[in-house]
Amino acid sequence: MPFFHRAGSPAWIIAGLGNPGRAYACTRHNAGYLCLDMLADQCGAKVDRLKFRALTGLAKVEGQSCLLMKPLTHMNNSGLAVAEAARFYKLPPERVLVLVDDTNFLPGKLRIRQKGSAGGHNGVKSIIAHLGTEMFPRIKLGVGAKPDAETDLVDWVLGEMPEEDRRLLRSACEEACGAIREQVK
Repeated sequence: MPFFHRAGSPAWIIAGLGNPGRAYACTRHNAGYLCLDMLADQCGAKVDRLKFRALTGLAKVEGQSCLLMKPLTHMNNSGLAVAEAARFYKLPPERVLVLVDDTNFLPGKLRIRQKGSAGGHNGVKSIIAHLGTEMFPRIKLGVGAKPDAETDLVDWVLGEMPEEDRRLLRSACEEACGAIREQVK
């Protein structure tokens, strides 16, 4: 079914996943927040309005009106905020672009998917549950695998990244911002 954009409403939702608060600011799990902040800076937008259980802002990306959002529901409940916004604006899941960390890729690498399973990621799992489908695009930002079998995955993704990994992630976010522009054209 074709999508018809309502005048005055965003044509896309771009959701960067992460956890709110200073304690999580430089963690691997906040790669989506970091990428969304970079996109907002490039577009001259502010993501500071509290709406849909998220910090939100409007931006023009390639001429398209986009709702930028950083869910404040914590990672594992990201779907609450994302689905609420999608329902409000009557946007189909294909118009919800998710930016998310991925431990299956090295820092600095990214993968673009138009659909797919959660791959074990609880934030994506929540979005799938609340949208009722896996049919939404996502950009996965590599944050590296845990160093050994004894390291707890939660501790790993909530751990601070070393400066070199942050530099590589910033580079991946720059590439992701270009991919976002291509996606929303």
